[in-house]
Amino acid sequence: MIKQKIVLITGCSSGMGLSTAVYLAEKKYRVYASMRDLNKKDSLLSEATKAGVHIEILQLDVTDEESIKNAVGLVLKQEGQIDILVNNAGFGSGGFMEDYSMEEIRSQFETNFFGLVRVTKEVLPAMREKHSGYIVNISSIGGKIAFPVISIYNASKFAVEAVTESLRVELAPFGIKVTAIEPGSVKTNFNNALQAADMSRNPSSPYYDYMKRFEKNIEKISSQRSDPIVVAKAIHTAINSKNPKRNYLVGNGASMFWFLRSILPNRIFEKIMYNIFFSHHIR
Repeated sequence: MIKQKIVLITGCSSGMGLSTAVYLAEKKYRVYASMRDLNKKDSLLSEATKAGVHIEILQLDVTDEESIKNAVGLVLKQEGQIDILVNNAGFGSGGFMEDYSMEEIRSQFETNFFGLVRVTKEVLPAMREKHSGYIVNISSIGGKIAFPVISIYNASKFAVEAVTESLRVELAPFGIKVTAIEPGSVKTNFNNALQAADMSRNPSSPYYDYMKRFEKNIEKISSQRSDPIVVAKAIHTAINSKNPKRNYLVGNGASMFWFLRSILPNRIFEKIMYNIFFSHHIR
């Protein structure tokens, strides 16, 4: 009998994390789905029930080292190993950089980058000992292209891209594979949960009118989002590959934006970005 692969996923209360947890459980992985607030587990439980699968749910706050140690320790105690880590926990923030407080900037990095690093460091010893494992980092097309108004979010995801690229080489001698998934526009609560820099939504901000334009245009773009299952399927492809790719672009707009960025001169690409996010009049 082939033993089930053990998967630990962060940020599973909604969106891509929830979809991935259910999808991998359907594919016969033993899934440990974690989230910061267990009061938000009902959606995951409901989807797991609909799919007829069992998922272990545990508390894990990527900004809390003790929480991470407890969660990883529990999985290792029960299973003896973690074969796959999916670093999904994160949130989006939007605003003009001048309007951000340093506290808001640090908060973005604490979850999106330092949180990912903390969890990875906690899981790595067990993977090294076993001389095998997969680490899947959920990045973003915003980790390859710096979109306006989400500069701090972009920066956190560029950092994820950098650490992913380095770890691929660092961990290769230990049999550990590392890859990044780079979603474009996907149906998650990203836009609804977008934490804007407080000042950018204040009429006294010099950027206020442009923030309003940005939010209006983001609503239009969001109407064409892909289902989060595309992320779950990309993860499944990566962890079933002997040599997973460095990155997987998925979701609406990701490949298109990257193609345009790759072939167009900076000046033209920047003009396109301005037209997409700022040029329309508010009505």
